[in-house]
Amino acid sequence: MSRVFKGFRSLLASPASLSSATAEFSSASAATAKSATSKVAKKTPKKPTTSKPKTEKPAASRTMIRPTGIFKLTPVSPALGQFLGAQQASRTEAVKQIWTYIKSQNLQNPNNKREILCDEKLKTIFDGKEKIGFLEIGKMLSRHFVKTN
Repeated sequence: MSRVFKGFRSLLASPASLSSATAEFSSASAATAKSATSKVAKKTPKKPTTSKPKTEKPAASRTMIRPTGIFKLTPVSPALGQFLGAQQASRTEAVKQIWTYIKSQNLQNPNNKREILCDEKLKTIFDGKEKIGFLEIGKMLSRHFVKTN
């Protein structure tokens, strides 16, 4: 039987054996900790190697990353453009602005925070629905983003 199970058995057996079991457990954990620290201390430091001087790469190549996917600016429908105040937006920015509007207008159902109660401004985007689930926001917005090649 392993040492751990013996320790638990002695704990369950009687309250008097509690002090002996804890002493046994603490000495075992101290020995394990001591062996772990000695292994770390035995490692030898790496020798410095002579390396070639690195050539500097131009910083312009790193900063000119174009956004793709959901971060890409795409034209939006007139209804969403009126809501956002811009004719182009990324999907992430559109969802952020819609959530900011929902939070500022307190449009979440107080009993079910996953449900959004649409006002007139949101109904123009969400097909005139009274209520919408928060997971449906992305689905309902997909028709507002015009496909570009």
